[in-house]
Amino acid sequence: MALEWLKGKYNEVSSSLRNEVSKIKNKQFLESVLAGTVVVAYADGTVSSEEKTKLMGFIRNNDLLSVYDTDVVINGFNKFMSKYEFDRGIGEMECLAVVGKLKGKEPEARLLVRVCCAISAADGDFDESEKKAVRSICSELGLNPADFDLA
Repeated sequence: MALEWLKGKYNEVSSSLRNEVSKIKNKQFLESVLAGTVVVAYADGTVSSEEKTKLMGFIRNNDLLSVYDTDVVINGFNKFMSKYEFDRGIGEMECLAVVGKLKGKEPEARLLVRVCCAISAADGDFDESEKKAVRSICSELGLNPADFDLA
């Protein structure tokens, strides 16, 4: 029951987010989204090969990010992942710094959080470690996690 609700909510949100992303198409927003998704991907401490493949497939094929060139998305995602692979603390700090560039740009910042939530929920399991990662993104952006049902 909860899984069906989550999938339905994901589809509903994806449609409206696609329209909003199209309006905000720019390099800084894309980099912030990629950095945010990497923070969420590493939420449980590691990203397996299967998780990378699944997440990259999602990014390549998802309508939310289809407004961007696939190679640019993949290269950007890999750039942020390599920072985590070098050192988790450095990777997280640098990714959150990139996310933080949207602070004060409320429409973009809120959309970034919603995209991270949608990507986290794509597999039907938005677990506590992923929610904690999205809460840290909210903190970096000066947004209230309760606005995204993350309190």
